[in-house]
Amino acid sequence: MKEIREKYFVVFGKNLKKLLELHDKDVMTVASVGKIEPKQVYRVLKGEHGASMGTIISIAKGLDIPPKELFDFDFDLSDD
Repeated sequence: MKEIREKYFVVFGKNLKKLLELHDKDVMTVASVGKIEPKQVYRVLKGEHGASMGTIISIAKGLDIPPKELFDFDFDLSDD
């Protein structure tokens, strides 16, 4: 289960990177608008850990998108 979570964190981070580019935003802007530390956003981008609900809401606010867009990606739940 740990491996699946770690893979999920990486895919989530890749989706966040795509959204940053799509909305022409940088980490500093998202963090500032969302009122969180930039290092929190960087950790999520790198897939170092899963984002808490508070961090997800802050990132969504910084991107000016609904939080559900952060989860709009395909992910294979199999163990292989």
